[in-house]
Amino acid sequence: MIVVAGSPTEGPVELLLDEAAILGLDVLLLEEERAADWQLEVEADGGAIRAHVMQQGRRVDLSAATGLYLRLTSPEVIGAPADPLREARHVAALGLLASWADVAPLRVANRPAPMSSNGSKPYQAALIRAAGFGVPETIVTSDPAEVLAFRRQHRRIVYKSISGIRSIVHELTGPRIDDLDRVRALPTQFQRLLTGVNVRVHVVGRDVHACEVSSRTIDYRYSEGEQAAQMTAVDLPDAVRERCVDLAHELELPLAGIDLLRDEDAQWWCFEVNPSPAYNCFEEPTGLPIARSLATWLAGRDAA
Repeated sequence: MIVVAGSPTEGPVELLLDEAAILGLDVLLLEEERAADWQLEVEADGGAIRAHVMQQGRRVDLSAATGLYLRLTSPEVIGAPADPLREARHVAALGLLASWADVAPLRVANRPAPMSSNGSKPYQAALIRAAGFGVPETIVTSDPAEVLAFRRQHRRIVYKSISGIRSIVHELTGPRIDDLDRVRALPTQFQRLLTGVNVRVHVVGRDVHACEVSSRTIDYRYSEGEQAAQMTAVDLPDAVRERCVDLAHELELPLAGIDLLRDEDAQWWCFEVNPSPAYNCFEEPTGLPIARSLATWLAGRDAA
């Protein structure tokens, strides 16, 4: 049995459920919207930690599962906010599940504690660099003069949030330079703009799925219409492939979305590692079997 905790209509969860059904895997779904109804219990007895949940009048031993996919995205809570008690039960259930997931005796994609490395981009960048990938020259500052000096040095630079909250990557140019004084209120990360081919890599256990992303925009996640990103499945060089696996392992992320760029000199750079990737956005246009890798890994099977 594998346990899936999330919203069944959310892309990555839906894709995993479909793949698990094709593979004939037994799945226990914990719908995030209905967390208030989970009746989740966690108990510690000496060195053993067990968890149980009531499903359709049956007490299920979660600790007997082979794997847990944790994809909590805060969808609208069913029955709240009209019922404050239900909202409180919802929050408590999610917190208890996350606490258990950090120590659960099974495969987890991903445990909450390791996922926190993405909460600080500069910290994660240091881990990426230690794993052998190049990282663009970077400063984090609230000083406009320092930003302008950095821009003079590298000519073209981009900026982004330093936290785990998603932000759109923009080049610092035109009107944005005029608004630069606003960084005094919020330290911001600035990086040298790299040019080349964007490559998104998904690591699942030791499975590696990569695709090239062609886009006219700097941040391809927000390209639409005629400028929509085009994705093509590719094979990575063996050394880069192994480095991605090693990086995911070092970050303790069995499921990782790694953002790479191959520059004109064939040097590989890494921007960040997403600990809860919306992999369906890459599987659907390319046919990469990411969900199948995830389902089989959660079922306790390793790549050949």
